[in-house]
Amino acid sequence: MRIPAAQTPDGGCSTAAAVAILVTVYDRHVRRTLDELVAAASLRIERLSPHDALAARDRGALIVDIRSHESRERHGVVPGSLHLPRTVLEWRVDPDSSWRNPHVGGLDSSIVVICDHGYSSVLAASALVDLGFEQAADVVGGFEAWRAAGLPVVPPRIALEDELPGFGPPD
Repeated sequence: MRIPAAQTPDGGCSTAAAVAILVTVYDRHVRRTLDELVAAASLRIERLSPHDALAARDRGALIVDIRSHESRERHGVVPGSLHLPRTVLEWRVDPDSSWRNPHVGGLDSSIVVICDHGYSSVLAASALVDLGFEQAADVVGGFEAWRAAGLPVVPPRIALEDELPGFGPPD
């Protein structure tokens, strides 16, 4: 999508022009392809290699696993990761949500999102930026790349019988 120029004579951008650009860019009637959505989202976050994600975890970042329960059962999990299914991610991390997972840190926390192949994690991490998490990242290639790199994988913890999705402690 091309964004129209809206400069003032001195090279700045007028408020009215900036609003016009935002309306154009965020117009709900403008169709964007999935590739465009992912590309735009990737500009808002840090994209980490599996090894860089492990180093970030070792420095205190929280790895949030948004994969399905079935995928986690089948392939294992990153040790210490927190399972927040994609369908409930925003509710589990929003500091103002009554459905927030208590194991998620504050808005100044570093969160690294991991999915199966490294695509839905881009959109999920971008949503975290919208919620105020400035240190949101994802893993390029997802869990598939993590495993291929030979990084640690463990079986997922067994959830309690009455545990709601995304409310458990880290694995």
